[in-house]
Amino acid sequence: MFNLESIVRPNVLKMKPYSSARDEFKGEASIFLDANENNLGSLAGENYNRYPDPHQKKLKTLIAEIKDVRSEQVFLGNGSDEAIDLLLRAFCRPGKDALLCLPPTYGMYEVSANLNEVRIDTVQLTADFQIPVQEVLQTLKPETKLLFICSPNNPTGNSIRTEDIETLLNKFSGLVVIDEAYIDFADTPSWTTRLNDFPNLVILQTFSKAWGMAGLRLGMAFASAEIIALLDKIKPPYNINEATQELVLQAIDKTEVLKDMVEEIVQERELLMQALPSIQAVETVYPSDANFLLVKVTDAGAMYKFLLSKGIVVRNRSGLPGCEGCIRISVGTLEENQTLLKAMAAF
Repeated sequence: MFNLESIVRPNVLKMKPYSSARDEFKGEASIFLDANENNLGSLAGENYNRYPDPHQKKLKTLIAEIKDVRSEQVFLGNGSDEAIDLLLRAFCRPGKDALLCLPPTYGMYEVSANLNEVRIDTVQLTADFQIPVQEVLQTLKPETKLLFICSPNNPTGNSIRTEDIETLLNKFSGLVVIDEAYIDFADTPSWTTRLNDFPNLVILQTFSKAWGMAGLRLGMAFASAEIIALLDKIKPPYNINEATQELVLQAIDKTEVLKDMVEEIVQERELLMQALPSIQAVETVYPSDANFLLVKVTDAGAMYKFLLSKGIVVRNRSGLPGCEGCIRISVGTLEENQTLLKAMAAF
């Protein structure tokens, strides 16, 4: 049985959050002399002399509408990496608690765990990059507080079976964190549609991938209002800058453009999947629900260096468990993909 208070770090439960000047201010005013800002203005442009909304109320309201959740179920971070770090800080006692992740997967789970002195337990995905559920259940310990599942998974590209995630949500007493950075490219529905079914569910998403705003660094976490309140309690007071909030507010109105971009990327992904197997150096092209492909080649290191010599940068993932001999290729434009294919054929 899941009990939130039993897995939160005791010091986090007891602590009082930092109270910013804008947290304390209520009502309307025309003169602001409370936050030691530069009242003459900003060299960067209008309004940037003022601190941003620490709670991102307008942005959360719009995101809640497009995701069909409540605004109090939304946390915004400086990239999804901030949400990952804060989950570890909120729930894992340094030197005592653990997280479980499923390699090959996104590397920041391990980096954040090491930074926060949290033990990392691992269970490798199966040959088809799915979860060995019974092995995971046997590996979970009383001190395991977080289970990270990337779906669609990075670097393999595949979605994780729904029934396997459901089993873990029902049987694990800690938090199941589903990283959906690439969900916009998949046919499967987001787990945000199941948010109210599982009190121990946390979903991570981002504006960096399908929305094309990697340079703005805005990540999202969706969970129960109680879990989100804990993350808000320990985050830096002004973690999302004013420029990011303004630009994302403008971009959210362009959902039709988003749909067109995703369709084009998926179409190019399918064309790459069809073309790559005909190249002599390519051994396997793995199925993908993301905006990249994992490709096994005859010599990943040599292929990586060869493409680099042609001005093409891919990712050598052959050092990851289960990805031996593999490179990861992001889906580019039609012209970029054609240039890539010609270069690989010449290897």
